[in-house]
Amino acid sequence: MERKITYFEKPGPTNTDETLRLAADEAAARGIRRIILASTRGDTARRASARFAGTGVTLVVVPHQFGFTEEQYFSPELVSELEQQGHRVYFGTMLFHTDGLYGSGAAEAMAMVLRTVCQGMKVCVEIVLMACDAGLVARGEEVIAVTGTRRGADTAVVAIAASSQQLQDLHITEILCKPLQTRSWARGTSPYDAIDRQRQARDSS
Repeated sequence: MERKITYFEKPGPTNTDETLRLAADEAAARGIRRIILASTRGDTARRASARFAGTGVTLVVVPHQFGFTEEQYFSPELVSELEQQGHRVYFGTMLFHTDGLYGSGAAEAMAMVLRTVCQGMKVCVEIVLMACDAGLVARGEEVIAVTGTRRGADTAVVAIAASSQQLQDLHITEILCKPLQTRSWARGTSPYDAIDRQRQARDSS
């Protein structure tokens, strides 16, 4: 079998529309009816709701949990708007942001390992587990997860959903797109930052 993966040269919100297009095309091709979407401030959720309007696809939007930052950026008005359209918004515990939970650093270690693929891959796995924990997707359901690096969307995967209690049953079956440049955010900078500086120095000499 031969399949195509789209690689974005750099991460970030400029990739949002193409990421949503790839997710929409794959959902239509596979008959997937649920997309799990990370959206901190709501911009990506608004664009996704417009993109999937009339397709029969339901969004499960996962913003930051309450208390993760001093201010909750995802507005109650947008929650109501999305839910009136038939989508769901879930403010659950972010499973890989529980440093030292019960004396264990396993959650942060998991996050760092997934970030070696890209920041979005860490969030893809996290929000699929969260959505399944909340009963918003079924265990064993084929879904698409769409996430990004800081803002916007630049990563999309097809996954078989599982809850955090059955992590071994979660499978990333296909990567639709991801940034070529990885970033171990927030633990460090991208290794490509140093490469870019070297290129700039070489070009200016």
